[in-house]
Amino acid sequence: MISKGTKIAPPDGKLGVVVPGMGAVASTFMAGVEAVRKGLAKPIGSLTQMGTIRLGKRTDNRTPMVKDFVPLSGLDDMVFGGWDIFEDNMYEASCKAGVLERSLLDQIKPFMESIKPWPAAFSKDYVKKLDGPNVKKAANKMELAEQVQEDIRNFQKANNLARTVMVWCGSTEIFLKTEDVHQTVESFEKGLVNNDPAIAPSMIYAYAAIKMGIPYANGAPNLSGDIPALMDLAKERGVPICGKDFKTGQTLMKTILAPGLKSRLLGLNGWFSTNILGNRDGEVLDDPQSFKTKEESKLSVLEHILQPQLYPDLYSKYTHKVRINYYPPRGDNKEGWDNIDIFGWLGYPMQIKVDFLCRDSILAAPIVLDLVILQDLAARCGMSGIQEWLSFFFKSPMCAPGLYPEHDLFIQQMKLKNTLRYMMGEDMITHLGLEYYD
Repeated sequence: MISKGTKIAPPDGKLGVVVPGMGAVASTFMAGVEAVRKGLAKPIGSLTQMGTIRLGKRTDNRTPMVKDFVPLSGLDDMVFGGWDIFEDNMYEASCKAGVLERSLLDQIKPFMESIKPWPAAFSKDYVKKLDGPNVKKAANKMELAEQVQEDIRNFQKANNLARTVMVWCGSTEIFLKTEDVHQTVESFEKGLVNNDPAIAPSMIYAYAAIKMGIPYANGAPNLSGDIPALMDLAKERGVPICGKDFKTGQTLMKTILAPGLKSRLLGLNGWFSTNILGNRDGEVLDDPQSFKTKEESKLSVLEHILQPQLYPDLYSKYTHKVRINYYPPRGDNKEGWDNIDIFGWLGYPMQIKVDFLCRDSILAAPIVLDLVILQDLAARCGMSGIQEWLSFFFKSPMCAPGLYPEHDLFIQQMKLKNTLRYMMGEDMITHLGLEYYD
């Protein structure tokens, strides 16, 4: 545990950002950073770039920008690389994804064309709906991990990088549970050598990063780094890790609305959620085994926020259904529709209906940026293992064994900002406020 007002190493030199999965989310993130650097757009949605943080009492009028309060890496220092099963450079990938307008992409075309994906560690056994030619070959999964590490070393050397962060932006893998091979570093490394089927590609990337001392964030609901072996390795190596599953779209709405219902003690009879989306993520989730992984992530949110064991009269009998439908005409512009059956005073029923026509990658890109910057900050502070203070960005937040995850968006935000205050030696804010009325 770090101490209050801990010493933070300065963010000197270049910061490498390596991304497994260079499709819609990654290309939108990279294009966005370059557009902001060129003054073509604003980093809307980024806490590190546009957020403020209150310090001290309300009467102190101290509310700096987060980036002015904490020593964060700057956008100009970032260098990008990554892996994908398709050979498209980032300009081609962006055009195919159809998220950003060509008029913007053309203004940053040379930069985007300069980023070409390295061959990926990939197997159709874990993502059945995708296949591509840009794939590594190796005798076993340990060799794949070593090849990933060699890619990173070459990238670091070529760009004279001071530090590196990895963020998984790849697809949702099939549903896996923790098994014996995941329990210890020794058993996991033996499983890599023996090609154990319980070790998915995202675990190979996580292992490669952690072993090299590189912070790792998982933007998909895959188990990935959320296994005892890799959590132990992260603590042993002094590496920050976090995940899982970027909190965008429908689940973002749930973590906003559900705390409101609970705070007013309004009961819930049912919450039916359905999505249509037509991007690569939707295609992957059309496979039942990959959907199972996503479904587990989405379903856990309400139970942890509403705490039915503490409020049985309000939340012990609700029905929660989640559906995702692949609908190619919609592309990256996902539509999330929710029907919420609630009840109030004396049990009288009411309904809420939400139709969120969102843009999946537009919501995810600033999350990737903030995770890169804050994971790098955590590493420079000497923090290691699970970074629960970054739960704000995830649908299925990692937390210490034996703890339940905190899903309430507003508690997550308070935890994040109080962690920043603590790092910088400032008093944490409780919002008690009695001193104003003495």
